[in-house]
Amino acid sequence: MVLVMADTAKKIRVGVQIRPNHVSWKTMEAAWAYCDQEGVDSIWTFDHFFPIDGDLDGSSFECWTTLAAMAPQTEYAQIGALVTCYSYRNINLLADMARTVSHACGGRFILGLGAGWLDKDYEEYGFEKLGDAERIRGMQKSISLIEERYSKLNPPPVNPIPLLIGGLGQKLTLSVTAQYADMWNGWGTPAEISHLNNVLDDHCRKFDRNPDEIERTVALFEYADEASYDQYLAAGATHIIIVQSGPTYEFEELGNLLSWRDSRNQQIGEAHG
Repeated sequence: MVLVMADTAKKIRVGVQIRPNHVSWKTMEAAWAYCDQEGVDSIWTFDHFFPIDGDLDGSSFECWTTLAAMAPQTEYAQIGALVTCYSYRNINLLADMARTVSHACGGRFILGLGAGWLDKDYEEYGFEKLGDAERIRGMQKSISLIEERYSKLNPPPVNPIPLLIGGLGQKLTLSVTAQYADMWNGWGTPAEISHLNNVLDDHCRKFDRNPDEIERTVALFEYADEASYDQYLAAGATHIIIVQSGPTYEFEELGNLLSWRDSRNQQIGEAHG
């Protein structure tokens, strides 16, 4: 099947979220190194203090110390959290942490930001959980504070840190995304992703922003076939992120996904060559 998005020559990318739960440190470390060497474009962790699948009282590792430790274990892929909750840490400190990880990985860092949602995270660690709208507005305010802190840090980030916003909220989250983000992450069926991308495009037009400036990523919770990946591509997602959780990570089908990526990128190159 030949499928090239008619209005863009954007490169198709593949990522993996390696969840840090139900797994030993060595197994997780090996998974990061393996995916990087296999040629994925991005590797992600998550920002929860407890597992969100399997045994909810099982083992888990913290997000930002994981990122700092994994940064020098990788050479090629961009890395980040899918996504970090802005309210779990002082926002100026969060900017400093992002700057530091940017140096640790040689400028391959993406700041993934979200409003948070898991009650247990808030309750067990003593954070106040505001209402949905308040949390999203708080996230919006935090973005300017992060950028301001970047400008004051010495040394500054290695290069401008891309901002990814994750979430499905059509009224507020996608509006904030349209105003500030370089990337958006969603999840759902191809039809749902297509609808959300159209909503995001509409928000972009309201703010006089080119929708093509925002890379569209989609999290998939299992591998699929080429036809399914093509459906997500047709829905506007150009960055497929496979979600993997411990105690073992399944990478047997990763090669097929990477081959699909390379084939589609070749088609795009030929069509726009």
